[in-house]
Amino acid sequence: MLAALAGLAFLLARPGLEALPAGARTGVLAGGYLATGLAAALAAGQAGGQAASPRRRAVVLALGIAAVAAAALLARPVPPLPGGTVALGLGLLAAVAEEALFRGALYALLERRGALLAVGVSASMFALVHVPSYGLAALPVDLGAGLLFGWQRWASGRWTVPAATHAAANLLAVILR
Repeated sequence: MLAALAGLAFLLARPGLEALPAGARTGVLAGGYLATGLAAALAAGQAGGQAASPRRRAVVLALGIAAVAAAALLARPVPPLPGGTVALGLGLLAAVAEEALFRGALYALLERRGALLAVGVSASMFALVHVPSYGLAALPVDLGAGLLFGWQRWASGRWTVPAATHAAANLLAVILR
């Protein structure tokens, strides 16, 4: 529970980091994503859960990546995002950390009350935590992404499957900007 709260606090504080010089901001973001991801992954690892077969996980991953790619190609115009190697690296770190937090630790906390609740709450929290950074206009997209990632977590039994899809989405966001 502490890992989830600390991770949420870090993610909500991201917009305030814009005041830092670029190098310091990059370091704080990278360190924050690493700490959030590791703490959440450790917390999620303590929870049980039955993983799907490798074939099913591969199908769930392929469906998620196809959905993200279709959305990326169909959604225009896209908001401006920073490009380059640093943005790419931070985007990949953010994806894994956020999925460890939302589909790992938070989902595991809620799963004993039902998969539907775990998917819905983790998706809603995911969408809400992005509002300070991207505004209310992005809320439906982030909620849709959170629901996709939550479905992947449920269907695969692992948080790493939605993490790979989220990483692909962030990669596309930087490449297609």
